[in-house]
Amino acid sequence: MRSGERYAERMRLPLAGWLAVAALAVVAAALSNMGDMRWWRVAASLVVLVVPLVGAWWLGRLPVRVVEEADGGRWLHVDDARLPMSAVAAVEVLDPVAYSDALGVAQHPLAFVVQRPWLGRGVRIVLDDPEDPTPYWIVSSRAPERLRDALLASTPTRA
Repeated sequence: MRSGERYAERMRLPLAGWLAVAALAVVAAALSNMGDMRWWRVAASLVVLVVPLVGAWWLGRLPVRVVEEADGGRWLHVDDARLPMSAVAAVEVLDPVAYSDALGVAQHPLAFVVQRPWLGRGVRIVLDDPEDPTPYWIVSSRAPERLRDALLASTPTRA
């Protein structure tokens, strides 16, 4: 973790996911070539091989960080989105069933959601900001309890 970070993780694809993506990419590349070794077919096969691997990396690069900045400001960073801790009213850890329900059709249409299908748990961060129409954030996490604890430790106490 960097200086000032209370929590940091990336939503990386697990090893089984990488193996599945790699296997599918190899099969697709082989089928796109069909044994014809002309340069344009080999080039197309390389593209078909590389694109899914780059896509899987890109989906897993997303950082989740709780940061206390030098000026005393405390923030939740999810990729390029930032949430000030002063706007947080409550943080709830979602078990797999509650997480699935929270992502379903009953979800509030203005909710901010960052999730990855390979992460089956997360947190719901309820907001108390009259300026923001977003009622809550739902964020996937491998360690939602640690994320909740970091968020609660960074949330200013309300009078």
